[in-house]
Amino acid sequence: QVQLVESGGGSVQAGGSLRLSCAPSGYRLPDYCMGWFRQAPGKEREVVGTINRSGGTRFADSVKGRFTISRDNAKNTLYLQMNSLKPEDTAMYYCAADSRRLAICGLSRELYNYWGQGTQVTVSS
Repeated sequence: QVQLVESGGGSVQAGGSLRLSCAPSGYRLPDYCMGWFRQAPGKEREVVGTINRSGGTRFADSVKGRFTISRDNAKNTLYLQMNSLKPEDTAMYYCAADSRRLAICGLSRELYNYWGQGTQVTVSS
């Protein structure tokens, strides 16, 4: 059974950094496309970035140059490193998996069939 568990959220001042973790169970990280998404109050869930099975990453324009995605295959853990945080980054952050074993990861949330419970990130000005 696939489960995703996020951790690492919290409150930080603008300009600060946080690192989120996502620990999946039931499969190995390189088997699936993985995505980080976020949802702010009153807004739709949007993609932050993705990492494909080869380790290639893509990011939303709003976070390019500030956020990175990495994974530790030995620990089977996915990370989202967030630097230079802004108040508009405040949201619930989710990791998600697309289990279709595709080479290229999509950016649409509808493509991801497994989701974590989310972890809150709050950035104050």
